[in-house]
Amino acid sequence: MKLITAIIRDNKLEDVREALIQAEITRITVNRVAGHGAAEDIEIYRGRQIAPALTSKVELKIACNDEFVDIVKNTIIETARTGEQGDGKIFVQNLEECIRIKNGESGSGAI
Repeated sequence: MKLITAIIRDNKLEDVREALIQAEITRITVNRVAGHGAAEDIEIYRGRQIAPALTSKVELKIACNDEFVDIVKNTIIETARTGEQGDGKIFVQNLEECIRIKNGESGSGAI
C-alpha cells in the first residue's frame, strides 16, 4: 500500500480530479495549502532578506494499493503539467496500515 501526496496548482484541481475519476481513482482527500519552492528567489531589501510570498496550491492525498501507483502518478503528471515552474511535486510513501473506522477492517481491503 502507498500514500501518494501531490502538490499541484489551484487551477488544475478540477481537471486532475476528473482525470483521476476517469482512471477509476475515486478516493482522494484535498487540502488547500500555501508554500514556496526553490523557484522563488529570496529578495534583499534595505540589506535584509525578504522571504518570498506564499503561493496557493492544492494538496491531494491518495491511499492506494501498489498496482494503482503508476496510474495515479501518470494521471496527475499528464493532467497537472504545464511545463512551467510551480507545477508541483508528487511524493510516494509506504503506507504501513490502513483501518476503516466504520467496521475495523484493515489492510489493502480497507483502502
